[in-house]
Amino acid sequence: MSCGVVCKTPHFVLHRWNLATAPEAAPFVEGRLLLGALTPKRWAKRAVTRNLIKRQIYEVSALYAHELSPTAHVVRLRAEFDKQYFVSASSLALKKAARGELTQLFDLLPKP
Repeated sequence: MSCGVVCKTPHFVLHRWNLATAPEAAPFVEGRLLLGALTPKRWAKRAVTRNLIKRQIYEVSALYAHELSPTAHVVRLRAEFDKQYFVSASSLALKKAARGELTQLFDLLPKP
C-alpha cells in the first residue's frame, strides 16, 4: 500500500505499483496487468459480503482493463457500507451500490 494512491472514493481506493519508486522489490512480471482485491474483515465482517465486493471489483475492473497501465494494481475496501441501508449481507442493493462506486473509482483514473 506504500506505492501510492491513484484515485479513491468514499469506500474504495486504487493503488498502483510504481516501478520507479521501488525497482528492487518487484514481485511480478513487469509489463503485465495484475489486479488484486483487498476486502478486510474490519470493513466487511461476513465472508458473503467480502466475496460479493471482490466479485464486483473484478467484474468492473475487467471493463476498465484497457485504461489500466500494465503493472500491478490493488483495489482496497477502505470503509464499511452502512448497515442501516444494507441490512442483508448479500443483497442486490449492496451489489448495485458497490458496482456504482467502483465505476466511479475507475472513471477517476488519470488519462494518459
